[in-house]
Amino acid sequence: MSEPTVSIWNAMFNGYNQNDDYNDVLLLFKKMRRKDVMPNSFTLPVVLKACVMVKELRQGEELQCFSIKTGFSANPYVGTKLIEMYSCAGVLASANKVFCEMGERNVVTWTSLINGYILNKDLVSARRFFDLSPERDAVLWNTMVSGYIQMGNMKEARSLFDLMPCRDVMSWNTVLEGYASVGDVEACERVFEEMSERNVFSWNGLIKGYTQSGRLDEVLDCFKRMLDEGNVVPNDATLTSVLSACAKLGAYEFGKKVHKRGESLGYDKVNVNFMNALVDMYAKCGAIEMAMEVFNGIKRRDLISWNTVLNGLAAHGHGNEALDLFREMKTCGVRPDKITFVGVLCACRHMGLVEDGLAYYNSMLTDFSITPQIEHCGCMVDLLSRAGLLTQAVEFINKMPVRADAVIWATLLGASKVYKSVKVGELALEELVKLEPRNPANFVMLSNIYGDLGRFEDAARLKVAMRDTGYKKEAGVSWIETDDGLVKFYSSGEKHRRTEELQRILREVKNFSILLDEEEEELLDI
Repeated sequence: MSEPTVSIWNAMFNGYNQNDDYNDVLLLFKKMRRKDVMPNSFTLPVVLKACVMVKELRQGEELQCFSIKTGFSANPYVGTKLIEMYSCAGVLASANKVFCEMGERNVVTWTSLINGYILNKDLVSARRFFDLSPERDAVLWNTMVSGYIQMGNMKEARSLFDLMPCRDVMSWNTVLEGYASVGDVEACERVFEEMSERNVFSWNGLIKGYTQSGRLDEVLDCFKRMLDEGNVVPNDATLTSVLSACAKLGAYEFGKKVHKRGESLGYDKVNVNFMNALVDMYAKCGAIEMAMEVFNGIKRRDLISWNTVLNGLAAHGHGNEALDLFREMKTCGVRPDKITFVGVLCACRHMGLVEDGLAYYNSMLTDFSITPQIEHCGCMVDLLSRAGLLTQAVEFINKMPVRADAVIWATLLGASKVYKSVKVGELALEELVKLEPRNPANFVMLSNIYGDLGRFEDAARLKVAMRDTGYKKEAGVSWIETDDGLVKFYSSGEKHRRTEELQRILREVKNFSILLDEEEEELLDI
């Protein structure tokens, strides 16, 4: 186009903005000015937004000067974008100056300034301007309520919410998510039940509350209720959260139902987050073949896709496949990160590849500028310990870039039992007592080592020390998936509500088994 009009230029600016190409917006604006094309009132807000996104304060200030010279500064939309730019840059004095100099202020302008104070954690000023605002719509009320929530002040947030003259579903969702973020699930449930209208974000907020509080079985119950009520269709965020809960609980059958639901909604074709969550769920539930099938079906894999399947393969002992996948990943031009190397080192650990593990560990920093963290160091200590290289493991711990935690010392203590190394076991216990003085399991491990070596006096001494801590080992827990959900069983003697019925059935099964054995013996005699 030989002479594009200002409308054409604006269309180009909007196109770049919508595709997050903010630097191109700024370059194009300079080109526009060189061609002496005069911007209009729609141009500057778009260019100012680009300045906000790339934190180009200097160019934003130049645009403000230009708006004053050309008279666009009187436009409330331009002023609002200037306030947003200065607020994001932390220059609240300039944002306030722009606000005070504006001849016409609407509710969006007031919201922008108040949000600026909230962004900079000045809730006192934000509330002062909120109280001064001549007009308040639902967005402004929600902005102020969200400000209190961001600062963790749910008391003020709820008080302000109760004063709202017209509360829409977005307002309720704001408070709901606030309680979820601070872990107050009971309040979250109360708000949810109070709501006269709910959308998918309401359900997602409640699911988030259960997830963050570790009440994962209730995540599944909530999802079932959502489907039973049938008023709201789950979105990709809903399905991803539920799949994550299934992965942690090992709820394979439930996860398959979520998979089918996602397929019916078309998420298996386009949504990489849903597909990644599926890979993670299947891998953690032990269905590694299904995990690979889903992974192979992802058309546009991201780093999370590769990391999820690689770590899944490594965790289930498929070390060769994990390392092959790592090589394929690099061939495809995907740069590994710290999570990738957890899977790689885990694969080496399962296969006992000490030399390869050390080589991969060293390549993290030399080839990829990744500083090893506690997870990588833990894998290496476990790798060396499993190979019986306890002396090298201790040396490695002493040279680690991070301080060893209880997991690493417990790994070494466990290996010292396998290889009957009292010296290393005593060292590990000494460190564990500092880190976990109330964990009796550590004393039990070393006591068993003494017992295996016939050092019964030392074993007895440790049992006394363990008793003196006043703590007992945590009870083991397991659960199975049934039609009614997840059922937990504890090893501590804590009874299930149907224990007597279960015991009766077990006795019947045992008697039936004995009867079958007797019949089989009679047949053999014949």
